Amino acid sequence: MEIPKIQWYPGHIAKAEKKLTEVINRVDLVIEVRDARIPLSTGHPHLNQWIRNKKHILVINRADMITTETITNWNKWFKKDNIYPLWCDAKNGKGIKEICKSAKESRLSIDNRRLSRGMKVRPIRALTLGFPNVGKSALINRIAKKKVVESARKAGVTRNLRWIRLDSGIDLLDAPGVIPPNLENQKSALNLALCDDIGEAAYEIESVAIEFIKIIFKLKEDKNANISLSKISDRYGVDILKNFDSPHEWIDLVALKHTSGDKRRMAHKLLEDYRNQMLGKIALEVPI
Repeated sequence: MEIPKIQWYPGHIAKAEKKLTEVINRVDLVIEVRDARIPLSTGHPHLNQWIRNKKHILVINRADMITTETITNWNKWFKKDNIYPLWCDAKNGKGIKEICKSAKESRLSIDNRRLSRGMKVRPIRALTLGFPNVGKSALINRIAKKKVVESARKAGVTRNLRWIRLDSGIDLLDAPGVIPPNLENQKSALNLALCDDIGEAAYEIESVAIEFIKIIFKLKEDKNANISLSKISDRYGVDILKNFDSPHEWIDLVALKHTSGDKRRMAHKLLEDYRNQMLGKIALEVPI
C-alpha cells in the first residue's frame, strides 16, 4: 500500500512567502535553519535564488537529537561543497555563541564593504529562514537573550513577518516557516511528517507510522542512523525483528498491547516516541 500523497501549504505560509519575496532584496544576511534529523529534506529548493550576493549562515538545529559521530560525518559531507554548518540545540542554548559570533563577523564584513563604497554603516538586516517547526523562533529568542517571539514545538506558530532589533547592530526578520507549494519529493515530505515539521492534517498518521518502520529497517545497518532494534522491541514488548517483513502486523501487535487495538492511537504514540527520543537519537537522513 502506497502512502497517500502528503501536501501541506496553509494560507498564512503562502501569504508570508509572497511578502518574503518582496523584502528579501533588502536583506544583507540569511540565517538558514534546518532540522538535524533531516538536514537535506529541510533545505528549501528556492534558497539559492533567494540568497544571491547575500551572506549565508547555515544553522542545523536539534543537534541533540542525533549523535556527535553523525554530526562529524555530516560535517565531512558538507565540507566537500565548502559548506560549514553551525550545529545547535536552540531549546537549551547549546551552540548559540558560535552562531552569534558568525553573525557578528558577517556584520563586520558588510560594514567594511559599505564603508569602502563611501556608504554609511547601518544595522544590518538578517532573515531567519527555514521550514515550519525547525526551531527558528527558539533560536531567535536565544540570540536576543530574551523571549521576543512565540515558540512552540508545532508547525505554524509564527504567522507574520516581524523585525526585531538586536543589541549587536543587527535587525532580525522573523518569518513564518516557508515550504514549497508542491512537495514533489514525497520522500522528503514523509521525513517532514515524521519529524513533525508539517501539520498532522497533511497526512494519514497510520500510513506514516508504517513508513517509519520501513525506514528503520532500511537504515538499521548504517551507524550514522543510530538505530537500536532491541531498544524499540523492549519499549513495546513486541520483537520488531520477527515482524520486519510485515510492519502492519507489528503495528497491530503493539496496538493490541498498548492501545486496546486502536492502530491510529498506536501510530501516534510511535511517532511521538520517536520525536521525544524515547527510541534513541535516530537520524532519518544520513551522509551519502
